[in-house]
Amino acid sequence: MDALVAKGNIKAVAYLRTSSAANVGQDKDSERRQREAIDDFAQSAGYEIVDSYYDAAVSGADAVTERPGFSAMLERLLSNGVRTILVETASRFARDLIVQETGHEMLKARGINLIAADSPDSFVADTPTARLIRQVLGAVSEFEKAMLVEKLRGARERKRRETGKKVGGRKNYAELEGGVDMVALAKKLHRYPVNGKRRSLNDVADALAKAGYFSSNGTRFTRAAVSRMLDRKSEGKV
Repeated sequence: MDALVAKGNIKAVAYLRTSSAANVGQDKDSERRQREAIDDFAQSAGYEIVDSYYDAAVSGADAVTERPGFSAMLERLLSNGVRTILVETASRFARDLIVQETGHEMLKARGINLIAADSPDSFVADTPTARLIRQVLGAVSEFEKAMLVEKLRGARERKRRETGKKVGGRKNYAELEGGVDMVALAKKLHRYPVNGKRRSLNDVADALAKAGYFSSNGTRFTRAAVSRMLDRKSEGKV
């Protein structure tokens, strides 16, 4: 539902944040101003605030998941069905743009709406800045995945050099339980015992099935699977 047309006492929680410890306290202007702005918006837009959470003396550059008040709020939202957070401004949620964007994406992935009282479209507007941040975050994510794959590959290679055995990667059919006998039978079946002519891959698959050998999903092996069993270069990789 569009944040601008939300009506009918939709349940929501309020989130407040103050950076400086000097501004902490109900008698201080920051907390009072935030609560008043959120309450006014909630009343005019048809939201019922059922609870509020406050991170006092927490920097707007801190990751949202590292904030005690935010973490407690998220735990409640995920357990009680409330799916809307109201803040005074986007900067009260997070002053750092990257923290703001990553925090909003994390909430959105969990089906939680985040609405700023001063500008309800703040977190959904498709601005050049927001697009740039999303692109950068996407590139960083892909880079991290590539680095992880490279590290795992390097670790497997070191283990292989140290032990002389293959580590990780795709298993050979011969490495599966009963695989040695199955591969040996496949190679034997590939040639007729009398004239030495080759059986077709389908014939070998049928014979393996009659002998009780099936794929991991319980079906007859495919032609490609039989071919891999017989291929010395690929070592019969699954």
